[in-house]
Amino acid sequence: MRAVILACQTIRDELRLALQETGADYPVIYIESGLHTNPDALHRRIQGQLDMIDNVDAVLMAFGYCGNSLLGIKSAAFTIVVPRADDCIPLLLGSCEARRRISQEMGTYFATKGWLDNERNILVEYERCVSRYGEQRALRVMKTMLGHYRRFMVIDTGAFPIDSVTPRTEAFAARLDLKHATVPGSLRLLHKLLLGQWDQEFIVLKPGEEIRLEDVCSGEGGQVSQTGVCTG
Repeated sequence: MRAVILACQTIRDELRLALQETGADYPVIYIESGLHTNPDALHRRIQGQLDMIDNVDAVLMAFGYCGNSLLGIKSAAFTIVVPRADDCIPLLLGSCEARRRISQEMGTYFATKGWLDNERNILVEYERCVSRYGEQRALRVMKTMLGHYRRFMVIDTGAFPIDSVTPRTEAFAARLDLKHATVPGSLRLLHKLLLGQWDQEFIVLKPGEEIRLEDVCSGEGGQVSQTGVCTG
């Protein structure tokens, strides 16, 4: 099969590991992670990139649904395969069910090294707020933004040293009075994507078909978006 992977830059480390573990050898095109703050722009970027791809049988999307950014994507030339995941979190936990279960335990803000490398991540936004407004006002802004979260959880995907992340996340959680935790991740969905094991956990679009809203697993009570941008 001639295939190309179109992937979110946020999961670069995890995709690299999944490629090594599966032996898959497909070229990868990365979409910049900063576009997640603007789903319309992300949609245009993804569709524009798909329109530029030719001479393949399939494009494997290492993406979640991410704020409706995939709604309506299509190609007349090749098959598109997309995990049924509301965002990248289920891709790194191994399933939508794992995401639901953890979120039902406690309102949880998830992070990995990939999220924290993004220039618009919540820790950087906090520091920007401190610089702009001062510590006390920044804390009030962040606590308002994260009001329905009770826990800050790092997903340990095995694709990066966990201690390269946790000192920063523990300090941030302590400032915001959030419980800090880590959870083992799973690259199971990425493995299935790369190995062609496209069962009910995937959307398989034939040429000319497009993604519909009902194709994707539902979100978690308003907790899908984790852009955390400080405004005002």
